[in-house]
Amino acid sequence: MVENRSDHSVLVGTSGFSFPDWVGPVYPEGMKKAEWLGYYERELGFSVLEVNYTYYAMPQAKTLAAMSAKTSDGFQFVVKAHKSMTHELWTDKKRTERIDNADVFPRFVEALAPFLESDKLSAVLAQFPYFFYRNRDNTEYLRDFRERLGDLPVVIEFRNRDWHDDHTMEYLTDQNLGYCVVDEPRLKGLMPFYPAATTELAYFRFHGRNTNWFRAPLEVRYDYHYSTDELTELLEGIMAISGDAKKTLAFFNNCHAGQAAKNALEMVKMLQEKLERGDETKE
Repeated sequence: MVENRSDHSVLVGTSGFSFPDWVGPVYPEGMKKAEWLGYYERELGFSVLEVNYTYYAMPQAKTLAAMSAKTSDGFQFVVKAHKSMTHELWTDKKRTERIDNADVFPRFVEALAPFLESDKLSAVLAQFPYFFYRNRDNTEYLRDFRERLGDLPVVIEFRNRDWHDDHTMEYLTDQNLGYCVVDEPRLKGLMPFYPAATTELAYFRFHGRNTNWFRAPLEVRYDYHYSTDELTELLEGIMAISGDAKKTLAFFNNCHAGQAAKNALEMVKMLQEKLERGDETKE
């Protein structure tokens, strides 16, 4: 889904697509799993996808090649960094000693070859956990992360509110690291909804606002459907910074029972209506 404004574009998609509980709400009953990605693009109309399985399992080039082959030219992917790059960083539970994980990065980059060769990679998303606190060691790790991925576009998502200040934004800009704007429950300690961009790529992730966030299992944490009023609020955030970005990506991660796909389609419709009315983005 693309909205063009001179040389700017806004693409909306979902965080993942391969969910059994999307059969019925999103995918037709009886459709083969191998056909889901094609349906996601051709029937639902999405032109961008955030690949999340790569957090749990190190990506393999042959798997990404198969995904690329099922999508048309111009389709875009974002690949989420493996957990060994963002979560499993310490040798002990107190997180006092850092693991040397430098060897993981070349393996990860090598697997991205099919997306790079087909010009379908928009970015690598590095989502850090709540316990990735703002301190000197972690700040330096962001610099190392940038260096290890070379010139690949990288977007950083923070969960801990400690990172929410001007210093962080300046640091990301200096390191050529993108900032992930998140919408999540308005709970103490979590990041607020703060539309901003630190590179030419503006990036949004909408997790839902289920207040049972810290205690709930994942399938419940992301069980949320945005209302029209809430989508309007998110849209205003997109419009506020998309005019200053070369590309804007927005992904819905409230994936329980297909709600992400439904909300993404609603957002696309709202974007298209704005375009038809001739509404201006911020210049």
